Amino acid sequence: MTKTAAVFPGQGSQQVGMGRDLYENFRVAREVFEEASDAISVNLKKLCFDGPESDLTLTENTQPTLLTVSVAAFRVLQAEREFKPQVVAGHSLGEYSALVCAGSISLSTAVTWVRARGQAMQLAVPKGQGGMAVVLNLDDAKVGALCTQALAIAREKRAHGEAPEMEVDLALEPANFNAPGQVAISGSKDAVDEAIKLVSTDPQNLFKGAKVLALPVSAPFHCSLMAPAKDKMADIFAKTLPEHAPRALLIPYVPNVTARINKEHSLVLEFLTSQVTHPVLWKQSIATLLESGFDTFVECGSGRVLTGLTKRIAPKAIAPAEAPRLFAVGDTEGLKALAKNI
Repeated sequence: MTKTAAVFPGQGSQQVGMGRDLYENFRVAREVFEEASDAISVNLKKLCFDGPESDLTLTENTQPTLLTVSVAAFRVLQAEREFKPQVVAGHSLGEYSALVCAGSISLSTAVTWVRARGQAMQLAVPKGQGGMAVVLNLDDAKVGALCTQALAIAREKRAHGEAPEMEVDLALEPANFNAPGQVAISGSKDAVDEAIKLVSTDPQNLFKGAKVLALPVSAPFHCSLMAPAKDKMADIFAKTLPEHAPRALLIPYVPNVTARINKEHSLVLEFLTSQVTHPVLWKQSIATLLESGFDTFVECGSGRVLTGLTKRIAPKAIAPAEAPRLFAVGDTEGLKALAKNI
């Protein structure tokens, strides 16, 4: 019997025009946009459809728009295909989308929280002081070694006044375990820059075949420098209780911080708080689902990032294993493709 997981993308999947096709063709999608826009008094339709890209990529805008498009896609699937996944999971911001679709948090509450989350993350580190990069073709242990060495070099340069003046603490940590051989690192900009230099020169030949590419992000997400944002979210959650406390989960979900299937709604806010400074265990989350017999993955929302990651994760997660069926539903074409196969 088919076991289906609905997965929801995070920041980086946004693109101008996302959600337009669903909005124009399905009443339930229009209702999602209207509810979300009213909750935060922002015209999310205009941001999604018209941009400009510079506005859409502002973290405080990216997060509510991506959540809105993801929930719209999921609800269209429910209305048109009677879609009933057995589990949900979301990458970083996508965890909020997953919780809305699992019935634990209302859309209006979630969109309010993620707008505040985006603002808190942006304010946690001064502009230009933090950064992220993606490390390719290294195993997790060597990524950790790379961070340790880059930190040591950056610390030495700070001690001798050889580094650019920095207002933030020195930090460099794995932030997203996306797939085998693809790990994002996050921290102070000087440490990130040293990691990029270290791999390009690799004087001890420790990182042969690796590449490190700077990511165009506005803050160092999912690392210790996000502690002020974590505290802010904990405060927001506390002030909205008990009125907006998470409800019982209608569908189990996989938190980013545990990579294990969870059915207990009382843990939701603890997981969402920890998630701000904790690495996203996406590779481990998908491996858990594959090992639990899930054979169909439906990406709900903008783009196909998670679909691509699952393709990379699946061959190394369990063996022998039949390749899972993968679908991305962010428009009517994606919906038709799913309808032909499920």
